[in-house]
Parts: sequence; structure tokens; C-alpha cells
Amino acid sequence: MQRKTQFRDVFYVSDGTAITSETLGHAVLGQFPLETKQMTLPFVETTERAEYVKNLIEQAGKNSGVQPIVFYSVVVPEVKSILEQSNALLYDVLNVLVEPLRQDLNLEPAPKLQRSHSINKDAASYMDRIAAIEYTLAHDDGISLNNLDQADIILLGVSRCGKTPTSLYLAMQFGIRAVNYPFIAEDMKRLKLPQAIEPYRYKTFGLTIDPERLQTIRHERMADSEYASQRQCETELGKVESMFRREAIPYLNTSSLSVEEISTRLLELSGLKRRMC
Repeated sequence: MQRKTQFRDVFYVSDGTAITSETLGHAVLGQFPLETKQMTLPFVETTERAEYVKNLIEQAGKNSGVQPIVFYSVVVPEVKSILEQSNALLYDVLNVLVEPLRQDLNLEPAPKLQRSHSINKDAASYMDRIAAIEYTLAHDDGISLNNLDQADIILLGVSRCGKTPTSLYLAMQFGIRAVNYPFIAEDMKRLKLPQAIEPYRYKTFGLTIDPERLQTIRHERMADSEYASQRQCETELGKVESMFRREAIPYLNTSSLSVEEISTRLLELSGLKRRMC
């Protein structure tokens, strides 16, 4: 029997970045045959902002005729109270774990606003993350191969295989300095590991992708071009993967992976530690 797909508006609300609400919400919703329209609302720290968010949720419910789904992580009682008045399916992503842990530890939690707590508690870690983002942007898409000794990870692959979003995610979420270098059509004649990267092959990883998926992505960028042709995609991927194997560069197929999943697997492969702020 075929399951019927439902539609729901989904909101991820937090007094911090909303990354926790998004991550847990995505994991849970992935278990259901749902069609969703999603909105992320970070830094809901005041009652005024909470009223605004509540109105958005209420309006979405009126427009669709069904209760929206709200994953939220808010610690200020006044703000939380306003959100919980929404006519929606409400899921407090922290309380699901906080309450059982409170009982097991026999210890009362002392919640604090996530954003200000993170920055004030460890300003050095916050600045490390900013430095990682700046470094990663300066080394995006082969812009520069200078200062590779400062890189935590170097990503190689053909154009549009996911190097840039993965690099930025690693920098923004984990404070990891990432370099990414694209192999373009002109590289295919004599494809080899760039000389500047050779001394740092121990922290170099490859990204690849299925030809069909790459063709779709490139077609959206440059429709009906040689760059987006099936033949070009297959040729580039074949030569790059052959080089990865020849040079013993570990590589990962990104076709069916989200940027979060790619980043997590790279952290596991590389042994890098997450620098959470």
C-alpha cells in the first residue's frame, strides 16, 4: 500500500543559530513521507521577535489549513511562552533530552542564551572560527595555494562536486581551515597532484560525484554547454578518480550526501577534531 505524502510548513526556531533545531528536525522529518516548506528563524531572543515569529507560524497555518511543525530551542521563559501559544505542532528539541538527564543526574539545569554564552565563555574559540572562515574564503576554488601549512584539510575535485559548500561548512561550524582546488577541463591532459599540494598530501582528500548528478548541477549553471555535457562530465570524473587512486588520495562520493554528511565523513576520515564554539 502506497503511503500518502502530506504537506506541512516547518519552522526551526532558536535563540541561537538554530543549527541544533535544524539538524534534529531534518533527521526526524527524514523518517516521514512529507512535502515541506521550511523556514529557519535564529536569534529569537526578545518578546517582540517571538511575537513576530508566532504570527508567521499562525499565518502559515491559516494559508495551508494544517498546523505547521515547529522545532524550537529557546531558554528565555517569556520568549518560550509566546512561541508555545502558537497553533502548531511544537517540539522542544532540548527538553527532550534535558528533562531525562535532569532526573538521572538529580541536578537542576541552568540554561543560558546560547549565542552570548558561547562568545563570552570562549572568545578565543570564537575568533578561531572567524579566522578559519577568512582563511577558507581566501583559499576557495583555487584562488590561492599559499600558506598551505596552515590548512587543516585540502579538498580536490572537479568543478561543482561540492568542494566550496563543504569547505565553508567546515569553517563556519567547526573552525576548520579548508582549502579547495578545482580540476578544470584544461587540467585533464596532464592531470596530476598540484606541486604546491604535494608536500601536504597527508591532509588532502578528494570529492567525486556521479556523472548524472554532475551533469544536472552543471546544466542548471550553464545549460546545453560542453561543460555540462554527459561526455565531459564522465571524462573529467574518470580521469580525476584515476588520479586519486594513483596518488593514494582518499576520496568520497558526494552524490547522495548533504553538506553536513560530507563534512562529518571527512572529519572521520581525517581524524580532525570539531572545534565547537
